[in-house]
Amino acid sequence: MPALQALVRSSHQVIGVLTQPDRPKGRGRQLAASPVKEAALASNLPVAQPETLKTDAGRAPLMEWRPDVLVVVAYGLILPATALAIPRLGCVNIHASLLPRWRGAAPIQRAILAGDEETGTTIMLMNAGLDTGPILLQRPMRIEPDDTGGSLHDRLSLQGAETIVEALEGLAAGTLRSQPQPEEGVTYAAKLGKSEARIDWSARATEIERKVRAFNPWPIAETLHNGEQLRVLRAKAEPEDSTRLAGQPPGTILSISERAILVQCGLGRLAISGVQRPGRRPITARDFANGGARVGQLLC
Repeated sequence: MPALQALVRSSHQVIGVLTQPDRPKGRGRQLAASPVKEAALASNLPVAQPETLKTDAGRAPLMEWRPDVLVVVAYGLILPATALAIPRLGCVNIHASLLPRWRGAAPIQRAILAGDEETGTTIMLMNAGLDTGPILLQRPMRIEPDDTGGSLHDRLSLQGAETIVEALEGLAAGTLRSQPQPEEGVTYAAKLGKSEARIDWSARATEIERKVRAFNPWPIAETLHNGEQLRVLRAKAEPEDSTRLAGQPPGTILSISERAILVQCGLGRLAISGVQRPGRRPITARDFANGGARVGQLLC
């Protein structure tokens, strides 16, 4: 959305928008347009929603529009070589990392999980590889201590929108030259899965905190309390201890206050300030205690 809106406001002419087909949403599972489609229609832009770009029919809109450049942002479909070859100046991708670090599907969350202090935006020319194309422009961004997957995504999307306009100006003027990605420092950001969401309380508190932040708003870190799923929405690692409290295994609730639920980890302790039970609204530590949480209980 921010990239499309920035391009519409820029001096460049947006001649069409490709977005995925309408999908069922809500309890009624009615077909609904994506925000990108709604924004495109609001700006009176032509919209195409092919199921695939691997067929002549799917590529027909691109062939008709004859774009100078195709800007790709989290499209979600593979662009075959036949589609990449259509734009005169190539296909330009906004990627939410400083490539070659975190190529792949989930660069924002993987950067938080790894404890990276910095990420950023890369504008790259697309090729047949997985985020392996040459770099046109990069802009760094600090990862704040309280950043979640959602907050960092939103800041990077705004940065990407500004950077793509700058990159297209350089391409149009012929002043921007691409550089191959370095061979060193390559890492891959695998797609997130719900199976990763379960908290392992034997891990370090700092690692668990990063999981809580990275997996918010999806898939949300979770644990079990009295056999029931408990989503952990907000948490902060306390200073680490080299030893556990006597007789307190990882996952033990050590204390409950207005501020937080303090839980023993494999190394250090985690202060949980926001949780959510299935089908319920998010609640505070005190509400959780009022709902039956007790000191000495084990989260697992």
